[in-house]
Amino acid sequence: MLHVRSIWNGAISFGLVSIPIKLVNATENHSISFRQIHTEDGGRIRYRKFCELEDREVGSQEIGKGYEDSDGTIIPITDEDLAGLPIPTAKTIEIVAFVPEDRIDPLQMDAAYYLQAGGAPAAKPYTLLREALKRSKKVAITKYALRGRERLGMLRVVGDAIAMHGLLWPDEVRAPEGVAPDADVTVRDKELDLADALMDTLGEVDLEDLHDEYREAVEEVVAAKAAGETPKEAPAPESGGGKVLDLMAALENSVRAARESRGEDAEVKELPPRKTSRSSPKDTGGKKSTSTAKKKTASSPRKSTSKTSQAEKKTTKSTAKKTAAKKAPAKKTTSRKRSA
Repeated sequence: MLHVRSIWNGAISFGLVSIPIKLVNATENHSISFRQIHTEDGGRIRYRKFCELEDREVGSQEIGKGYEDSDGTIIPITDEDLAGLPIPTAKTIEIVAFVPEDRIDPLQMDAAYYLQAGGAPAAKPYTLLREALKRSKKVAITKYALRGRERLGMLRVVGDAIAMHGLLWPDEVRAPEGVAPDADVTVRDKELDLADALMDTLGEVDLEDLHDEYREAVEEVVAAKAAGETPKEAPAPESGGGKVLDLMAALENSVRAARESRGEDAEVKELPPRKTSRSSPKDTGGKKSTSTAKKKTASSPRKSTSKTSQAEKKTTKSTAKKTAAKKAPAKKTTSRKRSA
């Protein structure tokens, strides 16, 4: 059982089936946090909350919520106001549809949670929903309310548990306008082949083998300063940063470095052209007809020369045929003698 404090208690609404659950965080933050200090004496910097009307500090028990109107007026909103909202998702994760997982845009993915069965009565319906999700190979789209707003969610099976990913609303995801390069860029097949070679050399990785090197370095600095020692200096960055002037050279060097790091042959040989969909236009597309037209245009000023060469070829061919005809009977006779 997951011994983590729940952040929300409610139920999953699966048609007329209600499944009591507890919502717990599925992830945890391991990053190192810092405090703000006064650089002259190391004193902590703290923020105090003041009421601007009374000009005095107030405690958390005196602080509530308020909505600022367009004219600057503050409209108080109480917890009772929010609890009385006429929406079914106030204490319910409402399943609204089941869709294939690839229908969900990864850009919409937000925080992740585990749904923990709320006691023994929830075990059977919880297991039923989990097995139904497994068999359908789909995910459930849900609506729920958390921290003062209604949200979208996605339920999927992780091990023997049901996990929920918060989803952004579609209008919260920006379109990638103005992100891609404006100018038309042509990538050559040789460059793509080298990029493929680099991808193949880097290969796959077990995500369990990756770790936060920045956090480890910060921990070493903190430990050194706590022990009164001087932290190790970071190695100087390698030269060659900035603009890539020669893309082919950069790709070749990348492949060579990746192979060396894996103990492989670092030599970058001429790569054979790959039979991919991008090479098919060369065989059947308009580029071939253009190059053929260029060849015809280039050969047109030399018609007399080409005619002479064709005549010479014909003479050579006829001479070869006569010679072959004379030699043919001798071959047949020899073959007959062998068979006899």
